[in-house]
Amino acid sequence: MSKIEHLGTAPHRSNDTPAHGISFGEATRVWALVAALSFGGPAGQIAVMHRILVDEKRWIGDNRFLQALNYCHLLPGPEAQQLAIYIGWLLHKTKGGLVAGILFVLPGLVAIMALSWIYAIFGNVGAVQALFFGLKAAVLAIVVEAVLRIGRRALKNNVLRGLAVAAFLALALFHTPFPLVVLAAAIIGYLGNRAGWVAFAPGGNHAKAGGKPVADADTALGEETPLHARPSIGWSIRIAGTFLLLWLAPTLVLWAVFGSANIFTDIGFFFSKTAAVSFGGAYAVLSYVAQQAVDHYNWLKPGEMLDGLGMAETTPGPLIMVTQFVGFMGAYRAPGSLSPLLAATLGGLLTTWVTFVPCFLWIFLGAPFIESLRSNKALSAALSAITAAIVGVIMNLAVWFALHVLFSQTYPIHGFGISFDAPVLSSLNIASFVLTLGAMIAVFRFKVGMLTVLAACSVLGLAYGLLMGWV
Repeated sequence: MSKIEHLGTAPHRSNDTPAHGISFGEATRVWALVAALSFGGPAGQIAVMHRILVDEKRWIGDNRFLQALNYCHLLPGPEAQQLAIYIGWLLHKTKGGLVAGILFVLPGLVAIMALSWIYAIFGNVGAVQALFFGLKAAVLAIVVEAVLRIGRRALKNNVLRGLAVAAFLALALFHTPFPLVVLAAAIIGYLGNRAGWVAFAPGGNHAKAGGKPVADADTALGEETPLHARPSIGWSIRIAGTFLLLWLAPTLVLWAVFGSANIFTDIGFFFSKTAAVSFGGAYAVLSYVAQQAVDHYNWLKPGEMLDGLGMAETTPGPLIMVTQFVGFMGAYRAPGSLSPLLAATLGGLLTTWVTFVPCFLWIFLGAPFIESLRSNKALSAALSAITAAIVGVIMNLAVWFALHVLFSQTYPIHGFGISFDAPVLSSLNIASFVLTLGAMIAVFRFKVGMLTVLAACSVLGLAYGLLMGWV
């Protein structure tokens, strides 16, 4: 029986169906589903892609999925969207990457834009607040499940588990720069393989019971590198030039026409710079964005930045989509000759453009060379070590998210070279705790589907809002 037949795909292929048997139309539908379910920041979004693409569809194996994720974590920008672009490109060349990346951003773009309009016109709306309250509980359950499931697949021995814990502690307690954590993990993995350590040897890792990885050979894509995924210097130069122009041209045109003392020029240059240096994921860069937007540019008030973060946390799409809200409010308050809402809409769209277009540049330029290194055992060991560190990163994100969902107040603890935020126990939100506990029981004990959990928590959140008089 052929691999395609084994996976339940008919052997007859249409013109848009490559050798792996996945049609472009089918992939587009799946990417739309992934986008619609991409709640919970990077941890939740990676979990959604892993569940659908690896566990359910078996289009790609665990090793390939994690290698792609490792590369994306080395790049500036939202790693979850970049992972979608990478896998879409692996399956259907450039058009596959474009569709996957655009669809991943589109629901969040629309949702944040609609909420920004409501926010600008009416301020906080009780029904939206109640809906977010319910969604946060479901998202927290999904994020916790993601940490456990990806950890079972990636942490195949005690050395890798130790690396994950070390990465978590380095980030959570010592606030070690994210690139340094990743670099240290890569060096450990590379040197460990060269030294012959079993923990970093191919086949020397054994997954925990119940965490058996999906082998690349048992998936639609298989173990071989597709022809279009092999490095081509000419193609790389063309694609890099195209996306570099797409990324920078709007801002340069605005600067040439309106000069530097213009809100749209400020937005274009600031968020273009942010997109190029935003290593470490959304949480690492948002503090910088908040500081600049509030203190330097005066686009937002401190509380408004938190409102925008709440929008991004509870709507589909990358968490860094909160920058669209920042650009929206900045242009809303300095519209020039335009109406405030028109200026705000244009400011939000410009922000989203310069934030996400470079993601396509990084993936299309570098992914072919990453694929060509898959057979290098030492480099594969380095990437495996990075995977372990990334599990620690996701753990750190999950803890951060849980603190903000379950507690309304935290206080900083300093001493002995460590620093972290501890919850104020008296600020525990009982309703949020009960709803989160129910969502976790539904996910872990009864294996309730993600859509059902999200819908149920949304309804319960609205009911609670009615009871509390928010709506």
